[in-house]
Amino acid sequence: MNTEVLKNGWRHELANHSLPEVYGSIKVPTTGSFWRKLFAFTGPGLMVAVGYMDPGNWATDIAGGAQFGYALLSVILISNLFAMLLQHLSLKLGIVTGRDLAQACRDHFSKPVAMVLWVLCEIAIAACDLAEVIGSAIALNLLFGIPLTVGVIITALDVLIILYFQSKGFRIIESIVAGLIGIIFLCFAYEIAVSQPAIMAIMGGLLPQPQIVSNPAMLYIAIGILGATVMPHNLYLHSSIVQTRNYDKTDAGKRHAIKYATIDSTASLLLAFFVNAAILILAAAAFHGTPHESVADISDAYRLLDPLLGSKYAATFFGIALLAAGLNSTLTGTLAGQIVMEGFLNIQLKPWLRRLVTRLLALIPALIVTIWYGEKGTGQLLVLSQVVLSMQLSFAVIPLVLFTNDKTKMQGFENSVLVKVISWIVASIIVALNVYLLWKTFF
Repeated sequence: MNTEVLKNGWRHELANHSLPEVYGSIKVPTTGSFWRKLFAFTGPGLMVAVGYMDPGNWATDIAGGAQFGYALLSVILISNLFAMLLQHLSLKLGIVTGRDLAQACRDHFSKPVAMVLWVLCEIAIAACDLAEVIGSAIALNLLFGIPLTVGVIITALDVLIILYFQSKGFRIIESIVAGLIGIIFLCFAYEIAVSQPAIMAIMGGLLPQPQIVSNPAMLYIAIGILGATVMPHNLYLHSSIVQTRNYDKTDAGKRHAIKYATIDSTASLLLAFFVNAAILILAAAAFHGTPHESVADISDAYRLLDPLLGSKYAATFFGIALLAAGLNSTLTGTLAGQIVMEGFLNIQLKPWLRRLVTRLLALIPALIVTIWYGEKGTGQLLVLSQVVLSMQLSFAVIPLVLFTNDKTKMQGFENSVLVKVISWIVASIIVALNVYLLWKTFF
């Protein structure tokens, strides 16, 4: 089935579905209540939300809260609004065209351009995997005293767990992700309760303030929060996993699918906003205005929480949430890696082999740094992984906006004039801020 055909502006191979082993595997009811239909579409949004609360986000949120109190909450809010728009475009691309973003890039661009995009995306996924490895290893070290090097090796073994559950059906994976998100959510609900933050200050922090732009130190952390929040691999992931639903492929069926998938995505990203905001609020309540305002390291934050908050369990719940976030990110990172490789290269690689390759790419630098530099080195490596993700973000956002604006490709489902304008504004802001972040980081 390698015959290439031109269909609705896409050049693609016949019968070449994204994630073919689970494509259309979840039945969608055509009758019944609104809630019954919504439940059928619930799942992909939660899996995408994982990327917005992974260990890579924690360091920037902790630093922002400790140094500047609640002022950067508005940046987290704006980042999540950007994410809601981009994930909507991503799911719409998958539902309307039947192509994930990686396949769409391969179909649209010349082979050299597509290969460059693939290499950049693989580097980003390796960086994301690196954050997962380090985050999980730090959590194991904090909770159980397991040395970081041993923790890094243990996290590499999760491939066996993932492969086992992948064989049980896609709903099982979604249920595991939902359960772990629930644990993270409950942990931070407890943290907020014991930290007793200033409610009026939180409300004020949700409004953008001029000093965010005028203060270079605040701007740098703000851009870091944006780069850590909007994750490039999520755009590839969402455009694929939304196709696990067996919806009617007529225009009416696609509109129905877009409606419910968007509700799922938006509601899930609201949960992610709560978690990201909770990390910053916790850091602001515990560290801002104290001698510990310079705290930016996850391990330091963990050790200081109990004595500063006067709680016996604040640090423990913090560590449990971190471990759950690392495990969750592993699940979604695995799928994103498979989607990107299969989509750009049009090859079906065995999941265990794909996972082994990406795990080794993350494992080797993580082991070297933990052996040579210890805990501080892993913290710096975590920040570097977010910079690499920022570099790749523009190369995912611009094609996504281009494709969903295209009348030929979207066949009546192209973005409205208002969405087109907002999409290009968001894309331009992301490109400009990430260029600035990279310039500040390296020069």
